[in-house]
Amino acid sequence: MKFRPLVVVALLVVLAACGGPGGSGPNAHDRAAPVPASKPSASSPPVATEEGRENDTETAQVSTFALDVDTASYGYARRTLEEGRWPEPARVRPEEFVNSFRQDYAQPGDDGFTVQVDGARMPERNTAVLRVGLQTRAADAASRRPANLTFVVDVSGSMAEPGRLDLVKQALHTLVDQLAPGDQVSIVSFSDAARLVASMTPLTARADLHAAVDRLAVEGSTNLEDGLVTGYEEAARAFRPAATNRVILLSDGLANTGSTAWQAILDRVKEHAGRQITLLSVGVGRDYGDELMEQLADNGDGAAVYVSTVEQARQVFVERLPATLELRARDAKAQVVFNPSAVESYRLVGYENRAMATEDFRDDARDGGEVGPGHSVTALYAVKLRPGASGQLASATVRWQEPDTRTPAEASASVKSADLGDALWEGTSSRLQVDVVAAAFALHLRDREAFGLDLRELGAHATRLASATEDAAVSELARLITKAASIG
Repeated sequence: MKFRPLVVVALLVVLAACGGPGGSGPNAHDRAAPVPASKPSASSPPVATEEGRENDTETAQVSTFALDVDTASYGYARRTLEEGRWPEPARVRPEEFVNSFRQDYAQPGDDGFTVQVDGARMPERNTAVLRVGLQTRAADAASRRPANLTFVVDVSGSMAEPGRLDLVKQALHTLVDQLAPGDQVSIVSFSDAARLVASMTPLTARADLHAAVDRLAVEGSTNLEDGLVTGYEEAARAFRPAATNRVILLSDGLANTGSTAWQAILDRVKEHAGRQITLLSVGVGRDYGDELMEQLADNGDGAAVYVSTVEQARQVFVERLPATLELRARDAKAQVVFNPSAVESYRLVGYENRAMATEDFRDDARDGGEVGPGHSVTALYAVKLRPGASGQLASATVRWQEPDTRTPAEASASVKSADLGDALWEGTSSRLQVDVVAAAFALHLRDREAFGLDLRELGAHATRLASATEDAAVSELARLITKAASIG
């Protein structure tokens, strides 16, 4: 499909207007509850807002944000669409849609990052999409350090719904069989109060761990605070300096007993994260406390994922978790500097609740994101080029700390005007096109309009790309877009 002139005109307007809220606040971890965006109008002038705004490079040349490897937003949207429901706009985070897809970036030869910057030009209106891609080196599961894993399992009444506790127990049984002999596992359950089901147990006693999983049963209400506190206490008690120490929370995130004030819970999690105990939050359930689970992961130096099927649970616990138990980078941040002589304005698509001040980039006391082995992080920018733009458009730098020593390091790359593809849908990489479709789909779910494309056009692109990439995840994206069109 060619990029029609009418769509290009709409693209410029919508690129200037898209980017609704995903949160607000002074930094990535003090986010207030998101407010649904109003529907943008293609006939209205762009309106700058504090979050996700269009930035004029004469006054805002630099874009800085903490890295994010979360994918929970896409996972939850997938479930709601499959059930015939439109996702709540406030729960749609475009960066998590994009980061759910394979990227095929080159891996670095060391434990740092490769940085790739590319994009595609829209010459009719001097607009372009720029992509910043970051990639860590994959791990050899056989040579990774041992792990201490503390599973904190929600067994409250809401977990009785099919696809919650039964799914969690099945996933835990599978994971116990996959872990290495040097690993250790403890299990904490929580309902009205927390209970240590199994203290830290070596994998040589798998039968004891399977029996502990079998004892998990639904009861009572949801004292999430007590569950996390007990889990972190157990993880701290059994802490091994030479191991990877992680708490894994499995819950629907619907806290209703104990301290339900989020900041009190978040403060406890952040305190333990500073002691090198990271957190993975795994969300389940039709009703799901998305924002709390995401903020727990942010404050716990970890990631948030969502699962609703046995296959998705298998991917998280069998494929993803064992291979990514270690960290490649702590407090990782990205900074993109635009050339004001070539770029008139830009807008970062997503990452609204990850935005940072320019001076925070090299302040190693400021919290960033944690990235494991083999992870990719992608950020898309909608940019307006100056007429006749040439030379360097932007440079991107990633800064991180080595996980054990906290030694800072950086890697950079830049993109020139000549590096851009002439048209997004013609001659550019299939993976770049998938990223744009995924981001546009998220923006459409949140704002009902994105990149000048409707769901029918997005579905056609996704279907074509599914064939080109032979990627089952892209085929699923095409199916979800078709489903959304039938609902909305």
